[in-house]
Amino acid sequence: MDRLKNKVAIITGSSKGLGEADARLFAQEGATVIIADVDVENGERVAREIGPQATFMRLDVRKEAEWKELIAKIMEKHGRLDVLVNNAGVMEIQTPESLTEEDYRFVLAVSLDGTVFGCKHAIPAMKASGGGSIVNMSSIASIIGEPLVAAYCAAKGGIESYTRCVAVYCAQNNIKIRCNSVHPSGTTTPMVESVGPKLEASGLAPLFEGKAVMDNEPGEPNDVAYMVLYLASDESKFVSGAKMVVDNTTTVTQGAVPPGEGKVC
Repeated sequence: MDRLKNKVAIITGSSKGLGEADARLFAQEGATVIIADVDVENGERVAREIGPQATFMRLDVRKEAEWKELIAKIMEKHGRLDVLVNNAGVMEIQTPESLTEEDYRFVLAVSLDGTVFGCKHAIPAMKASGGGSIVNMSSIASIIGEPLVAAYCAAKGGIESYTRCVAVYCAQNNIKIRCNSVHPSGTTTPMVESVGPKLEASGLAPLFEGKAVMDNEPGEPNDVAYMVLYLASDESKFVSGAKMVVDNTTTVTQGAVPPGEGKVC
Protein backbone atom coordinates (compact mmCIF):
# COMPACT_ATOMS: atom_id res chain seq x y z
CA MET A 1 0.00 0.00 0.00
CA ASP A 2 3.03 2.32 0.12
CA ARG A 3 4.56 1.98 -3.35
CA LEU A 4 4.17 5.75 -3.89
CA LYS A 5 4.37 6.92 -0.28
CA ASN A 6 5.24 10.63 0.05
CA LYS A 7 5.22 11.16 -3.73
CA VAL A 8 3.34 14.01 -5.40
CA ALA A 9 1.85 13.10 -8.77
CA ILE A 10 0.09 14.96 -11.56
CA ILE A 11 -2.19 12.87 -13.76
CA THR A 12 -3.69 14.64 -16.75
CA GLY A 13 -7.01 13.59 -18.21
CA SER A 14 -7.86 11.88 -14.94
CA SER A 15 -11.53 12.79 -14.63
CA LYS A 16 -12.44 9.49 -16.31
CA GLY A 17 -11.07 6.41 -18.05
CA LEU A 18 -7.44 5.37 -17.72
CA GLY A 19 -6.46 8.56 -15.89
CA GLU A 20 -9.14 8.03 -13.26
CA ALA A 21 -7.92 4.46 -12.71
CA ASP A 22 -4.37 5.79 -12.30
CA ALA A 23 -5.49 8.40 -9.79
CA ARG A 24 -7.39 5.94 -7.63
CA LEU A 25 -4.56 3.40 -7.65
CA PHE A 26 -1.89 6.03 -6.94
CA ALA A 27 -3.85 7.27 -3.93
CA GLN A 28 -4.21 3.72 -2.62
CA GLU A 29 -0.44 3.41 -2.83
CA GLY A 30 0.21 6.54 -0.77
CA ALA A 31 0.62 9.30 -3.36
CA THR A 32 -0.72 12.82 -3.19
CA VAL A 33 -2.60 13.07 -6.49
CA ILE A 34 -3.38 16.14 -8.58
CA ILE A 35 -6.26 15.41 -10.94
CA ALA A 36 -5.63 17.74 -13.88
CA ASP A 37 -8.38 18.02 -16.48
CA VAL A 38 -10.72 20.42 -18.30
CA ASP A 39 -13.72 18.38 -17.11
CA VAL A 40 -14.40 20.19 -13.85
CA GLU A 41 -17.52 18.27 -12.83
CA ASN A 42 -16.03 14.80 -13.18
CA GLY A 43 -12.59 15.87 -11.98
CA GLU A 44 -14.02 17.25 -8.75
CA ARG A 45 -16.13 14.10 -8.35
CA VAL A 46 -13.11 11.83 -8.63
CA ALA A 47 -11.11 13.94 -6.18
CA ARG A 48 -13.99 13.96 -3.75
CA GLU A 49 -14.42 10.19 -3.96
CA ILE A 50 -10.70 9.55 -3.46
CA GLY A 51 -10.56 11.81 -0.43
CA PRO A 52 -7.98 14.21 1.05
CA GLN A 53 -5.08 12.69 -0.89
CA ALA A 54 -6.52 14.03 -4.15
CA THR A 55 -6.99 17.57 -5.42
CA PHE A 56 -8.64 18.66 -8.64
CA MET A 57 -6.91 21.44 -10.57
CA ARG A 58 -8.25 22.59 -13.91
CA LEU A 59 -5.72 22.30 -16.75
CA ASP A 60 -6.00 22.67 -20.50
CA VAL A 61 -2.92 20.69 -21.51
CA ARG A 62 -2.79 22.49 -24.88
CA LYS A 63 -1.80 25.75 -23.21
CA GLU A 64 1.77 26.10 -21.99
CA ALA A 65 0.92 29.02 -19.69
CA GLU A 66 -1.53 26.82 -17.78
CA TRP A 67 1.16 24.18 -17.30
CA LYS A 68 3.51 26.77 -15.81
CA GLU A 69 0.81 28.02 -13.48
CA LEU A 70 -0.23 24.53 -12.39
CA ILE A 71 3.26 23.34 -11.54
CA ALA A 72 4.09 26.60 -9.76
CA LYS A 73 1.02 26.11 -7.54
CA ILE A 74 1.97 22.51 -6.80
CA MET A 75 5.52 23.44 -5.88
CA GLU A 76 4.26 26.23 -3.65
CA LYS A 77 1.77 23.96 -1.88
CA HIS A 78 3.66 20.65 -1.72
CA GLY A 79 7.28 21.69 -2.26
CA ARG A 80 7.95 18.89 -4.72
CA LEU A 81 6.84 17.00 -7.83
CA ASP A 82 7.76 13.34 -8.19
CA VAL A 83 5.54 11.90 -10.90
CA LEU A 84 3.87 13.19 -14.06
CA VAL A 85 1.49 11.00 -16.05
CA ASN A 86 0.74 12.60 -19.40
CA ASN A 87 -2.50 10.73 -19.95
CA ALA A 88 -4.77 13.31 -21.58
CA GLY A 89 -5.77 12.40 -25.11
CA VAL A 90 -8.63 12.51 -27.59
CA MET A 91 -9.60 10.44 -30.61
CA GLU A 92 -11.56 11.31 -33.75
CA ILE A 93 -12.54 9.02 -36.61
CA GLN A 94 -10.77 9.96 -39.83
CA THR A 95 -8.73 8.25 -42.53
CA PRO A 96 -5.62 9.81 -44.09
CA GLU A 97 -7.91 11.13 -46.84
CA SER A 98 -10.90 12.26 -44.78
CA LEU A 99 -8.86 13.93 -42.02
CA THR A 100 -9.82 17.56 -41.50
CA GLU A 101 -7.37 20.24 -40.41
CA GLU A 102 -9.59 21.07 -37.43
CA ASP A 103 -9.64 17.47 -36.14
CA TYR A 104 -5.94 16.99 -36.83
CA ARG A 105 -4.87 20.09 -34.91
CA PHE A 106 -7.22 19.31 -32.01
CA VAL A 107 -6.00 15.73 -31.56
CA LEU A 108 -2.34 16.69 -31.89
CA ALA A 109 -2.72 19.63 -29.51
CA VAL A 110 -4.28 17.60 -26.70
CA SER A 111 -2.18 14.48 -27.01
CA LEU A 112 1.22 15.56 -28.33
CA ASP A 113 1.44 19.26 -27.42
CA GLY A 114 0.14 18.45 -23.95
CA THR A 115 2.84 15.82 -23.47
CA VAL A 116 5.62 18.10 -24.73
CA PHE A 117 4.59 21.01 -22.51
CA GLY A 118 4.10 18.69 -19.53
CA CYS A 119 7.59 17.25 -19.85
CA LYS A 120 9.14 20.69 -20.39
CA HIS A 121 7.77 22.13 -17.15
CA ALA A 122 7.92 18.97 -15.04
CA ILE A 123 11.65 18.49 -15.59
CA PRO A 124 12.85 21.57 -13.64
CA ALA A 125 10.33 20.91 -10.86
CA MET A 126 11.48 17.29 -10.56
CA LYS A 127 15.14 18.35 -10.65
CA ALA A 128 14.41 20.61 -7.68
CA SER A 129 12.71 17.68 -5.95
CA GLY A 130 15.68 15.35 -6.39
CA GLY A 131 14.34 13.40 -9.36
CA GLY A 132 11.18 11.78 -10.61
CA SER A 133 9.32 9.73 -13.18
CA ILE A 134 7.41 10.82 -16.28
CA VAL A 135 4.97 8.37 -17.85
CA ASN A 136 3.61 9.24 -21.29
CA MET A 137 0.47 7.51 -22.51
CA SER A 138 0.96 6.33 -26.07
CA SER A 139 -0.94 3.47 -27.74
CA ILE A 140 -0.56 0.40 -29.89
CA ALA A 141 -1.53 2.88 -32.64
CA SER A 142 2.16 3.89 -32.63
CA ILE A 143 3.11 0.28 -33.40
CA ILE A 144 0.50 -1.14 -35.80
CA GLY A 145 -1.58 0.41 -38.54
CA GLU A 146 -4.89 1.91 -37.37
CA PRO A 147 -6.45 3.37 -40.54
CA LEU A 148 -9.55 4.79 -38.83
CA VAL A 149 -7.77 7.20 -36.48
CA ALA A 150 -5.20 9.04 -38.59
CA ALA A 151 -4.48 12.00 -36.31
CA TYR A 152 -4.45 9.77 -33.24
CA CYS A 153 -1.76 7.59 -34.88
CA ALA A 154 0.33 10.67 -35.64
CA ALA A 155 0.01 11.92 -32.07
CA LYS A 156 0.80 8.61 -30.40
CA GLY A 157 3.77 7.98 -32.68
CA GLY A 158 5.09 11.40 -31.73
CA ILE A 159 4.64 10.64 -28.05
CA GLU A 160 6.60 7.40 -28.36
CA SER A 161 9.51 9.16 -30.07
CA TYR A 162 9.45 12.17 -27.75
CA THR A 163 9.57 9.88 -24.73
CA ARG A 164 12.94 8.55 -25.88
CA CYS A 165 14.13 12.12 -26.46
CA VAL A 166 13.33 13.09 -22.88
CA ALA A 167 14.75 9.89 -21.41
CA VAL A 168 18.09 10.22 -23.20
CA TYR A 169 18.33 13.95 -22.48
CA CYS A 170 17.91 13.32 -18.77
CA ALA A 171 20.27 10.33 -18.70
CA GLN A 172 23.05 12.06 -20.61
CA ASN A 173 22.82 15.17 -18.46
CA ASN A 174 22.74 13.25 -15.16
CA ILE A 175 19.20 14.42 -14.43
CA LYS A 176 17.57 11.84 -12.19
CA ILE A 177 14.31 11.71 -14.13
CA ARG A 178 13.07 8.62 -15.95
CA CYS A 179 10.67 8.83 -18.89
CA ASN A 180 8.76 5.88 -20.34
CA SER A 181 5.77 5.35 -22.62
CA VAL A 182 2.83 2.99 -22.17
CA HIS A 183 1.07 1.44 -25.18
CA PRO A 184 -2.34 -0.08 -24.40
CA SER A 185 -4.66 -1.82 -26.81
CA GLY A 186 -8.40 -1.17 -26.52
CA THR A 187 -9.70 -0.84 -22.98
CA THR A 188 -13.14 -0.35 -21.50
CA THR A 189 -13.00 3.43 -21.29
CA PRO A 190 -15.43 6.08 -22.55
CA MET A 191 -13.04 7.06 -25.36
CA VAL A 192 -12.66 3.54 -26.74
CA GLU A 193 -16.34 2.76 -26.30
CA SER A 194 -17.18 5.84 -28.39
CA VAL A 195 -15.37 4.49 -31.47
CA GLY A 196 -18.28 2.39 -32.76
CA PRO A 197 -20.88 5.19 -32.65
CA LYS A 198 -18.37 7.69 -34.06
CA LEU A 199 -17.56 5.35 -36.93
CA GLU A 200 -21.23 5.01 -37.83
CA ALA A 201 -21.74 8.78 -37.59
CA SER A 202 -18.71 9.44 -39.78
CA GLY A 203 -20.18 7.57 -42.74
CA LEU A 204 -16.90 5.66 -43.13
CA ALA A 205 -18.14 2.29 -41.86
CA PRO A 206 -18.86 0.87 -45.36
CA LEU A 207 -15.26 1.54 -46.36
CA PHE A 208 -14.08 -1.08 -43.87
CA GLU A 209 -16.72 -3.78 -44.31
CA GLY A 210 -15.08 -7.14 -44.91
CA LYS A 211 -11.61 -5.87 -44.04
CA ALA A 212 -9.52 -7.36 -41.27
CA VAL A 213 -9.78 -5.56 -37.96
CA MET A 214 -8.17 -6.22 -34.61
CA ASP A 215 -11.04 -6.92 -32.25
CA ASN A 216 -9.32 -8.70 -29.38
CA GLU A 217 -11.12 -8.63 -26.07
CA PRO A 218 -10.63 -5.20 -24.47
CA GLY A 219 -8.64 -4.76 -21.31
CA GLU A 220 -9.77 -3.06 -18.12
CA PRO A 221 -8.42 0.34 -16.97
CA ASN A 222 -6.52 -1.22 -14.07
CA ASP A 223 -4.67 -3.51 -16.47
CA VAL A 224 -2.97 -0.34 -17.69
CA ALA A 225 -2.93 1.48 -14.35
CA TYR A 226 -0.77 -1.17 -12.72
CA MET A 227 1.84 -0.70 -15.43
CA VAL A 228 1.74 3.07 -14.89
CA LEU A 229 2.07 2.49 -11.14
CA TYR A 230 5.18 0.37 -11.67
CA LEU A 231 6.80 3.04 -13.83
CA ALA A 232 5.92 5.76 -11.33
CA SER A 233 7.37 3.83 -8.42
CA ASP A 234 10.99 3.37 -7.39
CA GLU A 235 10.68 -0.30 -8.41
CA SER A 236 11.42 0.82 -11.98
CA LYS A 237 14.48 2.92 -11.05
CA PHE A 238 16.54 1.32 -13.87
CA VAL A 239 13.82 1.62 -16.53
CA SER A 240 13.91 4.67 -18.79
CA GLY A 241 13.24 5.22 -22.47
CA ALA A 242 11.18 2.03 -22.57
CA LYS A 243 8.09 1.24 -24.62
CA MET A 244 5.79 -0.76 -22.34
CA VAL A 245 3.10 -2.59 -24.31
CA VAL A 246 -0.09 -3.66 -22.49
CA ASP A 247 -2.16 -5.48 -25.10
CA ASN A 248 -2.52 -9.23 -24.44
CA THR A 249 -0.65 -10.04 -27.69
CA THR A 250 -2.65 -7.72 -29.97
CA THR A 251 0.44 -6.29 -31.66
CA VAL A 252 2.03 -9.71 -32.19
CA THR A 253 -1.07 -11.74 -33.06
CA GLN A 254 -2.28 -12.59 -36.55
CA GLY A 255 -6.02 -12.33 -36.16
CA ALA A 256 -8.14 -11.90 -33.08
CA VAL A 257 -7.84 -13.74 -29.79
CA PRO A 258 -11.25 -15.25 -28.83
CA PRO A 259 -12.82 -13.63 -25.76
CA GLY A 260 -11.83 -15.39 -22.58
CA GLU A 261 -8.87 -17.16 -24.21
CA GLY A 262 -5.25 -16.25 -24.68
CA LYS A 263 -5.06 -14.56 -21.29
CA VAL A 264 -1.60 -13.79 -20.01
CA CYS A 265 -1.19 -15.59 -16.69
